[in-house]
Amino acid sequence: MQLLLDKDMDAWVALCDDQVIFEFPFAPDGRPKRLEGRPALAAYLKDYPDHIDLQAFPALKIHHTDAPDTIVVEMRATGRIVATGAPYEMPYIAVVTVVHGRITHYRDYWNPLAVPASMDEAKSALGPTS
Repeated sequence: MQLLLDKDMDAWVALCDDQVIFEFPFAPDGRPKRLEGRPALAAYLKDYPDHIDLQAFPALKIHHTDAPDTIVVEMRATGRIVATGAPYEMPYIAVVTVVHGRITHYRDYWNPLAVPASMDEAKSALGPTS
């Protein structure tokens, strides 16, 4: 989490296995529902700090599962939308599997209804795009 707050996407991606799978079951149309491999994840995250300035994870709870390599994480991220300065707040639930010290599977359950509103604000602040 500190790497995300530090906006060090490369170091965060380095925590993942080469064949990592990221899934976003609630992703809206037009956004990826699945990423496969470290290069795909790196491409997905590279511009994240240009859009969302994460500043804190004020709520974090880790739940252990009966699978020793898998946890369920409840967290809330706060920050701001870079383009507008508007506040950003998003609750997340993630199911994370780690094998041999590397993230191999990350299933991210986030609220897609909260993101379009903030991204629409960012797009309108940037002006028309072609």
